[in-house]
Amino acid sequence: MCIIFFKFDPRPVSKNAYRLILAANRDEFYHRPSRAADFWGNNNEVLSGLDMEEGKEGGTWLGINTRGKLAALTNYLQPQLDRDARGRGELVAQFLTSDVDSLSYLKKVSAEGHLYNGFNLIAADLRQLPDPAIEDQGREYVQPILSKYAAVCVRCPDYGTRTNTVILVDADGHVTFTERSMLGTDPSCWETSTHEFRLQS
Repeated sequence: MCIIFFKFDPRPVSKNAYRLILAANRDEFYHRPSRAADFWGNNNEVLSGLDMEEGKEGGTWLGINTRGKLAALTNYLQPQLDRDARGRGELVAQFLTSDVDSLSYLKKVSAEGHLYNGFNLIAADLRQLPDPAIEDQGREYVQPILSKYAAVCVRCPDYGTRTNTVILVDADGHVTFTERSMLGTDPSCWETSTHEFRLQS
C-alpha cells in the first residue's frame, strides 16, 4: 500500500522554513513498467514519474509542475478490481497539465470517481493560500488511520515499495524533488535523482 506524509505551512514565519514537506512511497508490482521522475509536458513544466503499463501509459502517482500545482494518488484495496476501469494515474496527470484550480478539479473527480477503482487523491495549488478556517479540518482523523494501516516500506516476493519521493518547497518557492527508484525488479538496486526549480509567479 502506498503512503504519503506531508506537512503544509502556507505561511512560514521564517525564510528557512518550508511551505511543504512531502514524503511518499509508491508500492507496486516490480514488473510493472514505469519511468523515473523527469520533466515532461508542454514546455517541460511537469515533474513526475510515469506509468508505462500498456493501456495506462502517461499516468502518474505523484507530481508537481512549475506553476505550483501538486497532485498525489494512492490506491486502496477493494474486494474486486474492475479491469475495465480507467487508469487512476490519469487523475494526477490531468490535474498537472490543466488550467483548472484544485477545488474545481476535485469536484469534477468527485462526480466521475465511479469510473476508477478505489483511490485517494491530493490536488493543491501551492501558490494559493488556504482559508484559515479550514486549515485544521480533519486533523483528528489522521493519526488513528496512520496507526492502524500504515506500513513505511513493503517487501514481498513480487510486490513492494518501488519509489521513495521527497518534495520540499521553501518560503521563496524553491522546489527540491528527490526520488529514489528501484532499478528493474531487483529490490537491492536503487537509483537516486534530484531536480530543483523555482515556482513561476
